[in-house]
Order: sequence, then structure tokens, then C-alpha cells
Amino acid sequence: MSTKEQVKALWKLCFDDEDDFVDMYFNLRYTGDVNIAIRRDNKIVSAFQMIPYPMTFCGTSIQTSYISGACTHPEYRKKGIMRELLSQAFTQMYSNGVFVSTLIPEKPHLVDYYTHMGYASVFNYSKRILSLAEISPTNKNLPIECTTGYREDIYKYLNQKISQRPCCIQHTEADFKVVLADLFLSKGNVFYTTGKGKKIDGIAIAIAERDTLYISELFAESREIENELLRQAATMCGCAQLHIIIPPVGTLESFPFGMARIIDAKGVLNLYAALHPEIETDIELHDSFLSPNNGYYYLCNGKCIVSKDKSQTTPLCLTINELTKKILGGMQPYMSLMIN
Repeated sequence: MSTKEQVKALWKLCFDDEDDFVDMYFNLRYTGDVNIAIRRDNKIVSAFQMIPYPMTFCGTSIQTSYISGACTHPEYRKKGIMRELLSQAFTQMYSNGVFVSTLIPEKPHLVDYYTHMGYASVFNYSKRILSLAEISPTNKNLPIECTTGYREDIYKYLNQKISQRPCCIQHTEADFKVVLADLFLSKGNVFYTTGKGKKIDGIAIAIAERDTLYISELFAESREIENELLRQAATMCGCAQLHIIIPPVGTLESFPFGMARIIDAKGVLNLYAALHPEIETDIELHDSFLSPNNGYYYLCNGKCIVSKDKSQTTPLCLTINELTKKILGGMQPYMSLMIN
């Protein structure tokens, strides 16, 4: 079997995904360039894909690598193989200019495992829960349509809105097409409305399950348009309840979602220092898997000075996990529309 066929067979062995989803993933998402694997006994026993995603960070865009489909053959587990594979991946990411790696743990107990690998739980979300009865119809006639097909105007509208979030995973046009393919398999829809000149005025990406409409992204040009999107989408789907996933809000409960790990400490701290020239601190950084990150970082006057030698001041000693939590955790990073 080819590498792709072996990885696909391993995926089916390790996960309970429907065949339609697995076929979609390996047709649209998988490539040899993003895959990394370990062989034992002349076969692939552990693999995952490193999916590239841009992310807004400190007023610019950085490259991130999202760990997808991490799995090990049951007969080869608890032998350190995934640890070895992640270590190889970190080195490859660093060489490829990746600043941050991200992932979504498949199960809660894996959070501790990834924490030991340097990841920190920094991606969270909040949830708005509404009943259809709470949403009053507007006085205006707002036509709401739905689709799972790609439309350039919908992608551009979504991209413009997501790019305004200060620390957020972004979606390329190609990636959005994968999101739509997954949405189609889940029997979901993109609900949208247009205004003057057929310009998109609002979208809601939603999946109905029983009597609840789950909305993973919602943008609108006014509260009136937002309410009508929600009301008509719920009505079309026969749903009485709406659960709207949104970036963390202080007045609402926050739920853990994804994890991040700094790959290029110097690159991240250079950008962070430039955005926060008021910060002056001396960091002694320890990274058990990426030795280039080990060293002393002095942040002062908007710059980050790196040295292998200890300064005369007492530095703040941090692991790569603690640095990730300190830098990214305070920014309330957000991710959505991930194929997880």
C-alpha cells in the first residue's frame, strides 16, 4: 500500500469516523507534504498531518501548524512513538518557519499528555443559548438563503470578519472549501442574506441536531439582520433552540477547546516585544524538545535580545508550556471551523 493508503487505514483503525468523512478528508485535506509518520516492522504505526493555518498575532499574520489525526496503532502504543513523532514534527515546523503549533485534544485525558509536550490550553469559547420564541421577527423583509456550495462573496465576507479578530486562526480559500465539504456531510448549511447590490450582509454557519441549531460562526451588519438570520435559520431547520459558539466573553462561561505550543520562541517574542514596548523582563527559557529555544530572552524598549549566556539579573524561569500560557493565554486566542 502507498503511504496515503496506510495512513488512511490507520485512521480508520483508530477513529470512529464515517467513511464519507474519511474519504473527504483524504481527498481534500491530506497531502504527502503535510503528513508525518513513523514506521515499525515495515509498516506505518503512527502518523498525523500538520495543517498550515495563518493566525493573526500582535498586529500581523504568523504561520501555525495544526496537528490533525494524531494516532498510533493499538499494538504500538505506550512505547513513546507519538512522543518521538511529535518531537520530529516540532523540528520540521521550526525549520519551515512555523511560529506556533495548535491542536484539539480528541479526549480530555490527552490534555495532560500534550501539556508534557509543551502545549498549553489557551483556546476557549463561550456560548449563547437562545430559544426561537425569544427572537422577534423584524419589520423588514429580509430574504434568507442557504447553501453548502462555495461562493466567493461569502468567503470574502467571512474572511474579512475573522481577520479582524486580534489573535485568531484564519481560513484560506482552499480550507474554506474543506469546511463546506464537511458541512455538507453533516447536513449543515451556510445561511446568508444580501443587501444593496447583492452584497453579503450576514452569514450563519449552522448544523441542526434534533430540535437544536448549532451555530459555529455568526456575522451580521446589524443586530436586526443577525436576529432575522437566527430566526429564519431555526425556522427552516425546525429548531426551537439555538446554541451560538462565540469567542470568549467575560460575562459568559468559558469552555476549553484547543491547545497551542510556541515553536519559534524568538520569533514570537520579537513580535510580542514590538507590540508591548512598555514591558521589560528577563526570561530563562527551557524547551525539552526544541533546543534552539533554550536560552535567555531580554525584552526591553520593544525589542527582544537573545543570548545563551545568563545575564546579571535574576531571570524569570519558564518552560515552553509556561511561556505559551503567558503570551497567548492573555490574548484570548480563538479558533473556529476546525475539522476536528
